[in-house]
Amino acid sequence: MKTLLLDRATWDLAVDAQGNIAVADVPYATAQDVSSAVRVFRGECWYNTALGLPYLAGILGRNQSAALFRADVAQAALAVPNVARATCVLASLGADRKLSGQIYLILQNGSTTLASF
Repeated sequence: MKTLLLDRATWDLAVDAQGNIAVADVPYATAQDVSSAVRVFRGECWYNTALGLPYLAGILGRNQSAALFRADVAQAALAVPNVARATCVLASLGADRKLSGQIYLILQNGSTTLASF
């Protein structure tokens, strides 16, 4: 399955060498789609308001456990087509209060890949 390739720094559309909108293929496409799914606020996607994490209702400004956040991330990853298993590992909380981590993915064909946030 292919997806539009996003620039890793700006998370905006990228172009290929010919100036066309670039596309990504599996496994990177799946990892990028998982990263996008984790960045979405629940209710933000107008075509499916059930997608995303409950950032406003239960994460930002709330006292939430790391285990619950990891479970929410894994659940969002499993909603992406082609993902069989997902494990979230939190890396650090920076001085700017930006949380980073990785999501280890096992795809339905048995291959593995990594998505970062």
